[in-house]
Amino acid sequence: MALCFKYHFKIILYFIFLILLGCQLQEPAKNHGILFLDNRSEKLIIKKTNKNDVIKLLGQPHAQSFDEEDTWIYIERTLSKGKYHKLGRHELKTNNTLILYFDKYGVLETKDFYNKEDINKIKFSKKTTSNNLSKKSFVETFLQSVKRKMYGNR
Repeated sequence: MALCFKYHFKIILYFIFLILLGCQLQEPAKNHGILFLDNRSEKLIIKKTNKNDVIKLLGQPHAQSFDEEDTWIYIERTLSKGKYHKLGRHELKTNNTLILYFDKYGVLETKDFYNKEDINKIKFSKKTTSNNLSKKSFVETFLQSVKRKMYGNR
């Protein structure tokens, strides 16, 4: 009986060992945008780098300014799973933004780099605008909620 118990105990230990080896040692992360944006932005030289150099290094911009086409915006965002006390909710690891300003000849004039702490310090307006064109009628909202309930059980 004791020999059988030792044999089963060894098998259980082997399975636990295999499970531990199969687990990932890196934490899972969801990346959006350009990875290592801070390192790449250091390679951009003001008054020397042009738009073609920026495209080779960073790719096409994520956004351009509405007013000026010579303002490019690049974003890096990394989400990770939270710890047990966060109940597995996503936690924001990095949130970097790089804004590049070019002159009329396409040469880099200035660059602004904002990390997670800098973005938290920016004050945004609390004012909102109402959009009467996108308001839906009662029938449309009712049918949309019924559709959501129908297809939500799938």
